[in-house]
Amino acid sequence: MQQNQRASITGIGSYLPNKILTNYDLEKLVETSNDWIVQRTGIKERHIVENGIITSDLATQASIYAMEDAGVSPQDLDMIITSTITPDHIFPSTSCYIQQKLGATRAGAFDILAACAGFIYALAVGESFINSGAIKTALVVGAECLSKITDYTDRSTCVLFGDGAGAVIIQKNPTKHEILSTRLAADGSQADVLIMPGGGARNPASLESIQQRAHYIQFRGKEVFKLAINNITNLILETADENGLKLADIDLIIPHQSNLRIIEATMEKLGLPMEKAFVNIDKYGNTSSASIPIAINEARKEGRIKKGDIVMLVAFGGGLTWGSSIIRW
Repeated sequence: MQQNQRASITGIGSYLPNKILTNYDLEKLVETSNDWIVQRTGIKERHIVENGIITSDLATQASIYAMEDAGVSPQDLDMIITSTITPDHIFPSTSCYIQQKLGATRAGAFDILAACAGFIYALAVGESFINSGAIKTALVVGAECLSKITDYTDRSTCVLFGDGAGAVIIQKNPTKHEILSTRLAADGSQADVLIMPGGGARNPASLESIQQRAHYIQFRGKEVFKLAINNITNLILETADENGLKLADIDLIIPHQSNLRIIEATMEKLGLPMEKAFVNIDKYGNTSSASIPIAINEARKEGRIKKGDIVMLVAFGGGLTWGSSIIRW
């Protein structure tokens, strides 16, 4: 195998919990309506874990499917990298629990926290380790149980989020899906527009923090909306230019599924038809780190990606963080 070969995605898997929470279910919890939710977000339903199911459970199942797809065993894994904002515990890392559940005793394991852009951040780390020759096989996971940190009395946030997991195997394999580039960005000056304020060192758990409902997702929607569109649009243009590509060369854009209106506005700003964007937010809502790997797997199964296609992944999330990756399928 030649040294100049880039890392490739050799296996893909995803997993959604069975329980479905529809917009009509949410009508019974808060003052909202199915029509309002669909109009504002594009979401019709989302998958939610049952009691007792945790992030590492979803992640492990998605990882098993990805390993089966790649034809690798747990003992082949050199590294497990998990992106999540809903870890089983603050520590140890959820990756360590995944390692234990898989029996991947050879693998190093750690987590990345970059909110909705986290999967691309984790993909960039895994790609770098593979390209450097330090390891041969990496498992990259995006997994979330956002229902655990969603305030179901807050109609502005509870309609948005769902649970799920997706995973990919990265190796050097010239016959598979080559990662041409990844690009990461952040703006910490905007950190408080999308945040869970309770539970960390600044605001540890207390009676007061619980009464303030500080352990749930909070965000300023209008600001996030504008920042997401501007940053994602610029990122797509910059990423294409760095790779010597025109927008017309991109066969499919797989964006983070945060809000259908954000995706539509971004595509309009780029002058691209919506047919060039993969959308499944109507079925799953915003699953944060899990969003893009779930979408990749679904796009593949639906035949939306063909061999040789240029696919762009792009995401924007809390931090603020955003990132992109270009893959030759």
